[in-house]
Amino acid sequence: MADITIHDHSGEVLRLIYDAFPPALEAVGQFLEGEAVIEIESNPRRVDTGRLRGSITHRTEGGNEPSVTVGTNVEYAIYVHDGTMRMEPNRFLTNALNNNRAQIKQYIENALKQALK
Repeated sequence: MADITIHDHSGEVLRLIYDAFPPALEAVGQFLEGEAVIEIESNPRRVDTGRLRGSITHRTEGGNEPSVTVGTNVEYAIYVHDGTMRMEPNRFLTNALNNNRAQIKQYIENALKQALK
């Protein structure tokens, strides 16, 4: 009877996958920043000084639940994004995400493929 040896590398694979997420999320954040700016510019009446457009940024978080947040700290951004009684919404953040789900998925898939090579 032949000896069979089983090696469990699942921990190594999980570590590679986990390590692939921060660079993937960084790429997604940078990409979505640009897409949000494009969305703001899609309605030129909304660009006056360019302050909102120039304030869009992203932040990645590591830890047990890695994430990326794209947004702005400009106080009037919510009114541009969600609209007011007198102004139609320009959902620049929501549209940047929803219109690019396939590209975001591709960034993450590419990072995982690179990690597992």
